[in-house]
Amino acid sequence: MSGLFITIEGPDGAGKSSVVKRLVEAIQQTTDRPLVVTREPGGSEIAERIRAILLDPIHTNMDDRTEALLLAAGRRQHVVEKINPALQRGDIVLCDRFVDSSIAYQGQARGIGIKEVKDINEFAIEGLRPDLTIYLDVDAEVGLNRIKDKNSNRTQDRLELEEVAFHEEVRKGYLALIEAEPNRFVTVDAGQSEEQVFDDVWKIVRERL
Repeated sequence: MSGLFITIEGPDGAGKSSVVKRLVEAIQQTTDRPLVVTREPGGSEIAERIRAILLDPIHTNMDDRTEALLLAAGRRQHVVEKINPALQRGDIVLCDRFVDSSIAYQGQARGIGIKEVKDINEFAIEGLRPDLTIYLDVDAEVGLNRIKDKNSNRTQDRLELEEVAFHEEVRKGYLALIEAEPNRFVTVDAGQSEEQVFDDVWKIVRERL
């Protein structure tokens, strides 16, 4: 049996983490297939160390291309160490963010270029593609306000601290990806209640299981 690779994407504040947490429980109650839950940036020991560098607010002078290259490097390690072995075993892999995030954030919002970011990530993933990508769509300002309300007691990470205009470009990047690959993406309106968002997501995932 081949594995099933599901990714959850969306701008900051779309509610990805909450959806993933609830999906884990729902999937485990529905199937006996092993489930590997992971995230990006990060997901393996080396990639998590790269994540810490990438998201630390102190690194305000990080060059945009350095950011993109670090993400691709962490992704490579994550794929080799965790994702590919799980898929080869026939497991379900549920990942919070993958290559699409880099294309939207660094390719579109940073202005590095969609093709340029795709190319460095293709080198990292060697053709690996999610079987299903669920995109949680939310207005940039709404998402950022959610983050501020929810995380008032912690420091926001380096990307969350970007201006609204940056996050609007992120959303634009995602929408372009969806238009280019409509068969892989399913969009869910993340402006709804948390319960309704999860219900919509779970219906999509359950059909694939």
